[in-house]
Amino acid sequence: MTVTSRVIPCLDVADGRVVKGVKFENLRDAGDPVELATRYYAEGADEITFLDVTATVDERATTYDVVRRTAEQVFIPLTVGGGVRSVDDVARLQGVGADKVGVNSAAIARPALIGEIADRFGAQVLVLSLDVKRSPSTRSGFVVTTHGGRKETSLDAIDWAREAIERGAGELLVNSIDADGTREGFDLELVRLVREVSSVPVIASGGAGEARDFAPAIQAGADAVLAASVFHSGHLTIGQVKAAMAAEGIAVR
Repeated sequence: MTVTSRVIPCLDVADGRVVKGVKFENLRDAGDPVELATRYYAEGADEITFLDVTATVDERATTYDVVRRTAEQVFIPLTVGGGVRSVDDVARLQGVGADKVGVNSAAIARPALIGEIADRFGAQVLVLSLDVKRSPSTRSGFVVTTHGGRKETSLDAIDWAREAIERGAGELLVNSIDADGTREGFDLELVRLVREVSSVPVIASGGAGEARDFAPAIQAGADAVLAASVFHSGHLTIGQVKAAMAAEGIAVR
């Protein structure tokens, strides 16, 4: 059986609107999340990822109403992250339509949260989001950040990925802050390093600029590719990306 690679548009949401910046900064409005999610669903997206990018910084919960309205319009897996701090947050998000939940800052602050979520809901529900920067301070050369990339930790990204899987993470969303919004291609070195230690699916995120950029990320070890601005701007469609991947011999839906 051939495993198909997933194409996942990402909706970075702040104050109920989709936003996009470069390297997690200078966020600008990119549209209505429900309208965009519906468009991507119609185009053939395999999943939708919804990240409330200011929830942790503002110390508030994810915007549940937007999640609910999105889930009512799209009938593919919906992953929601941002401001998730407890198993009760996960239960509430599932109650409004989320299939999977992304956790980052809260898991770093209290790693036991990973196991608590996995034990209650199953590992398949938990996506560990890694917002990663290049740094000479760590063994691998990559460091994990929190609070939407604003705070740098002392955690080596590869060591943290390994630990999170051991604790129960069912999937890794690997966001390259250095590549984010640059449209210069995914950080393939980062994808390869995470793949080497990961026994769970890896989603590559950050840097997609052209349809040709997606296949190399899969070839480097990603199970799925995620992008935002190239889809929001209309520069690329889901269909164009899948066609380019298929032309490289990658199985897509």
